[in-house]
Amino acid sequence: MKKRKGYVFTDKKNSNRAVMATILGVISLVSLGVVVFFSYRSGGEAKAGYGVTALLAAVYSLTGLVLGFITVQDKNYFRLFPVLGLVLNGAALAGIGLILYLGGNLG
Repeated sequence: MKKRKGYVFTDKKNSNRAVMATILGVISLVSLGVVVFFSYRSGGEAKAGYGVTALLAAVYSLTGLVLGFITVQDKNYFRLFPVLGLVLNGAALAGIGLILYLGGNLG
């Protein structure tokens, strides 16, 4: 008997929450990268808008972490997007923490 190609016999699917967690992680990391780049180009002088952007990135990262934790505990979904969302949002929060730590010690 010949095997059919292209069929996946599983009930698992991707969660919309997990995809949103990944998207929020990407948005947070990109916005932090842009803020750091523009602060570097202006000689280390950060405008007030950069701080607001970092605050929004922190809110997005925390939201993404919550969505990732909720989805990673459910066995009915694939694991790629929840884990990727947790990693990206964790990296964004670590970046924000590093910026705050260095700003407090070097400033």
